[in-house]
Amino acid sequence: MMKIKIILILAVIVGGIFYLRYQAYSSRGSAGEKIFEISKGEGNIAIAEKLKNEGLISSKIYFYYYVKANRAQNKFLPGKYSLNGNMTIPEIVLTMTREENILPGYAKVTFPEGWTAKQMSERLSANGLDGDGFLKIAQGPSSDIIAGYDFLKGEKNLEGYLFPDTYFFGKDLSAEGIVKKMLDNFDRKISAETRNKIKGQGKTIKEIMTMASIVEMEVRSEEDRVLVSGLYWNRIKVGQPLQSDITLTYILGVNKKQYSFEDTRTPSPYNTYLHKGLPPGPIGNPGLSAINAAINPKDSPYNYYLSDPETGKTIFSKTFEEHVANKAKYGL
Repeated sequence: MMKIKIILILAVIVGGIFYLRYQAYSSRGSAGEKIFEISKGEGNIAIAEKLKNEGLISSKIYFYYYVKANRAQNKFLPGKYSLNGNMTIPEIVLTMTREENILPGYAKVTFPEGWTAKQMSERLSANGLDGDGFLKIAQGPSSDIIAGYDFLKGEKNLEGYLFPDTYFFGKDLSAEGIVKKMLDNFDRKISAETRNKIKGQGKTIKEIMTMASIVEMEVRSEEDRVLVSGLYWNRIKVGQPLQSDITLTYILGVNKKQYSFEDTRTPSPYNTYLHKGLPPGPIGNPGLSAINAAINPKDSPYNYYLSDPETGKTIFSKTFEEHVANKAKYGL
């Protein structure tokens, strides 16, 4: 009987250790990107408390366990670091124990959802960073960058994968460092569960990002996005052109209230009036709302829609005749 009790106790202890180890490696916080500062002389307890309060970790216990198990108690370096709630505890600890990660000075840069790499490069330049170098890499990444991320396999540019967010970039961070920071963020945001769901639908990440980049700029609310996503996926299914005006905006570089017939004839593989199916790749860098809409489309009886130029409200219609009537009603 005593032997059984000992075995049970050992099993509980071992199970507890494995549980803590799993949580330390998999749990994440809830915050976005933040600047986190370690003051000189600050210990593990104070650091853990601050990380928890900032939403960068979900549990101080998991943090204590990982730090002790990896003998990192005295390895934290004072200074400012760029951390994100999507980082795991091992990633956070690694960041705060390497001198090269200390921010000597930084720029806070926000990229709105849907922006193109070119728009992002202009904002980087405006903040004193290497925007030109960033755009060059985004439009023609090295084989090393492509090889570093499984979702980039076969890609020739990074449009669609430069996750729009608020970032803190060190003032001396290279263009490649900026690109990798944004790709790392994308890699964390698109979870394994999400990737498996995409694969289960018989789609690729590129297809989802391409659809999401269109949905991102076509409509604004989550309710409208899932409907438009469903409408577009259905058009692809039945062999009907997407006829997305936002792809004309991308081609022409001009946002118009109403595009002419001549505009819809503009030669380009991205012209969804001329070519059926999705364009060759994303036309911007979508956020999570649009990505989720592309993955989770909503079935509906609608096949057409337009936006009220006065209110921005999306007006859906079932038939082409209804759509024509709505265009006349809203002055389009």
